[in-house]
Amino acid sequence: MKLDDLPVEARVAGGGEPAVVEAIGQPVLSDYHRFVVAFSGGKDSQACFLHLVELGVPLDRIELWHHDVDGDGDSFMDWPSTRAYCRAFADAFKVSIYFSGKEGGFRREMLREGARTAPVWFETPSGRRRAGGEGGKEGTRLKFPQLSADLSIRWCSSYLKIDVASLALNNQERFLTGRTLFITGERAEESAARARYKPFEPHRCDNRDGVRRRRHIDHWRPVHSWPEEQVWSILERNRINPAPAYKLGWGRLSCMACIFGSDSQWASIAKIAPGRFREIADYETRFGKTIHRTRALGERIRDTAPYEMDEAVIAEAMSSEYRGPVVLPPDVPWRLPKGAFGESCGPV
Repeated sequence: MKLDDLPVEARVAGGGEPAVVEAIGQPVLSDYHRFVVAFSGGKDSQACFLHLVELGVPLDRIELWHHDVDGDGDSFMDWPSTRAYCRAFADAFKVSIYFSGKEGGFRREMLREGARTAPVWFETPSGRRRAGGEGGKEGTRLKFPQLSADLSIRWCSSYLKIDVASLALNNQERFLTGRTLFITGERAEESAARARYKPFEPHRCDNRDGVRRRRHIDHWRPVHSWPEEQVWSILERNRINPAPAYKLGWGRLSCMACIFGSDSQWASIAKIAPGRFREIADYETRFGKTIHRTRALGERIRDTAPYEMDEAVIAEAMSSEYRGPVVLPPDVPWRLPKGAFGESCGPV
């Protein structure tokens, strides 16, 4: 990004480099020792990373964090290709990536019956660690997260992502020194609830005023005000090859079997992963409670056509390996994927 392209309200602090741009409601980037990007591999998290790079943040100060929704087990709700795609992205830009998740992932938390929530594992520069799961109340779920903006009801986001990140931040000594900027890709355009998020605020793990263990962590949502067009624009400018799900028709890279998925998306899952679809539908029957508030999955896809999907892209999306380029070579034209400006079907 050129300085001339910055918003009118922005100004340059210090030596005049893009890395120290200060704007209303935004951090002074030169104040931070490290930048942690919550990285799903989707377009919004990619836009956050690319925005940092275009503002001049050194790559060796950026790290990507990917929370495995399914833990480190077999794919159940997530795309099989997501982990490999995220690693390939980090390799392409030569930045560190750390994976984390709840032991047993989505399935174990969903099937919890008279038990405590599972511990969390997370990767660090010095190896893999484990935290949480020792205390807490015993409880029972035996149901899918429900369609709600309330994270205690839509528990997948809180238990499998937000809490995982918090435990990883709170249990690493390195975050007690220097300032950390934690970056996420929520956008106001996505929902009324997300529109109310603050673009810049202290992170929930911040403890800068602590007596003994001071932890300075701010939370920045750099693309909060961006329309989707601006997100795709920065991917195009950097020639990013989008994750396979977008090429199949999905508008978001959330879980493959996201509870917010449309009827068309569930019909598409039934086509490309029939065993996965049947398993999820069987859980609805077992729980006596559907994902949708009024209709079971079988009913939702009965008269619904799946997306028109290319077989090669299906194979790419359903593989645990990613062999495609992350940054397209100059002789390959960049094109918007099918899912662009389509069914995003995310939290409301």
